[in-house]
Amino acid sequence: QVHLVESGGGLVQAGGSLRLSCAASGSFSSIRAMGWYRQAPGKQRELVAIITSGSSTNYADSVKGRFTISRDNAKNTVYLQMSSLKPEDTAVYYCASGRLFPGDYWGQGTQVTVST
Repeated sequence: QVHLVESGGGLVQAGGSLRLSCAASGSFSSIRAMGWYRQAPGKQRELVAIITSGSSTNYADSVKGRFTISRDNAKNTVYLQMSSLKPEDTAVYYCASGRLFPGDYWGQGTQVTVST
């Protein structure tokens, strides 16, 4: 069993930055792959970024060059640094984890709102 707790969401103006954190507890094998998803009102949940236990990363095209995912394995924490935020980045952001791909376990979500 894995427990994921997100923090760091909030309201920010367009062009600003936020850093999300996700603290994980539980089975190490189930947090090898971690990632961030987001879901905007009326839209499907989409994958934003993933990171493996070896810190290989991958990003959605819409956030490449603006978002950076990282992890601190000693703290079992994954981060999402978001810069140059746009109103279309407004969504609930979810942390997820899994053995091979993030999606087996989910956090409760944190709201990010980007104002114009």
